[in-house]
Amino acid sequence: MDVYELKAHAAAAAVEMIPDGAAIGLGSGTTAEIAIRMLGERVRQGLRVRGVPTSERTAQIAHRAGIPLTTLEEVPELALTFDGADEVDPRLDLLKGLGGALTREKIVAKASRREIILVDETKLVRVLGERGPLPVEVVPFGWRRAARELETLGLQPELRWSGDEPYVTDNGNYILHLHTGPIRNPADLNARIRSVVGVVETGLFLGLASLVLVGTEDGVRRISAEGRQKARLGPGHG
Repeated sequence: MDVYELKAHAAAAAVEMIPDGAAIGLGSGTTAEIAIRMLGERVRQGLRVRGVPTSERTAQIAHRAGIPLTTLEEVPELALTFDGADEVDPRLDLLKGLGGALTREKIVAKASRREIILVDETKLVRVLGERGPLPVEVVPFGWRRAARELETLGLQPELRWSGDEPYVTDNGNYILHLHTGPIRNPADLNARIRSVVGVVETGLFLGLASLVLVGTEDGVRRISAEGRQKARLGPGHG
């Protein structure tokens, strides 16, 4: 079974969870895009939904799929959001943003009662940062100064490029990839990065995921934040 099929398993499970009449967040990335196309089929069959896209690309895909779109200004609270992730650790903390949509993704996640993450097995890690860089969105004005300050924190910032020009987010900002290595204390690192003037947002999504749907060759594995919390607390707590 190839990776696409694993992603499709997770995407199909997420689409089946969407209630009729709901306003939902539409995530970014390959797995979320599969789910959006599947959702379009359900809309054609009569499901009523409105979607808030987390990127311009997502908006285009949703429009082509026939999904009605709305905004957080019109609907400030969403029933759920489905989105992908670059890394998921055992606590269900996430590293996201290699697709460049991290700020909008985090805003939509914060507006959602449930954040459902869709991944294949390759995205599960023991420690965040063990496989790839941490994306950080920065204001273009003075970005080199922000990068130097990040260097003083022991990080290794590298500007993301698109051909011969810096990559520009939907918000008109740049992306720095921080080569952190394994992140032992994500909350502390997130706070230190956010303290740098010019940083807009980081790709650390901490405590936001309600449920992770993992596509496997044996079907979909469901990992809930509630189940993880009970496991950490032990018996007799809730």
